[in-house]
Amino acid sequence: MARIPYPNLDELHPSVREAFDALPAKLNIFRMLAHAERNFSAFTRFGGTILGRQQLDAKLRELAILHVAQLSGARYEWDQHVPIAERTGARPEQIAALEAGNASADCFDATEALVLRFTGEVLRDVRASDETFAALAKQLPHREVVELVLAVGFYMLVARLLETTGVDLEAPAGVSIVDGLRERG
Repeated sequence: MARIPYPNLDELHPSVREAFDALPAKLNIFRMLAHAERNFSAFTRFGGTILGRQQLDAKLRELAILHVAQLSGARYEWDQHVPIAERTGARPEQIAALEAGNASADCFDATEALVLRFTGEVLRDVRASDETFAALAKQLPHREVVELVLAVGFYMLVARLLETTGVDLEAPAGVSIVDGLRERG
């Protein structure tokens, strides 16, 4: 149960209500986020650019997001992103390994393992080690390294919002968000 009540959507500022109504899925996270009226639109736009406009490979992004969710204990984030990860090509054994906390399992190729190591270091230590950073910078263009940091940081924020406010779990609908971003181009 949420630690603070969701706002009455009819009482939201019209610009927030309009942005909320335009979402392809009216998820509880967005209902909770609506409390932060001045941040709502910027937050959803930024999240949309991560899910729909980055050059970073979508599968790598989703593996990193699942790793953030698992390390953060953010079940809601996990539940919403598993179907997205599956759609991007994440295999069942990869998802199971991440859920079990085994980001170094043999089911990950060298680039995936490196992205997961980088993600874990950024989450735990704020700064990836020089060794991990150098290895990743040899594998990915600089743009994608920065996009990965932004994705990890954004989903760390999401996890903290979810867990601190106690957003209620609900059926996965994250795929509809990604689909909605594709439709908008």
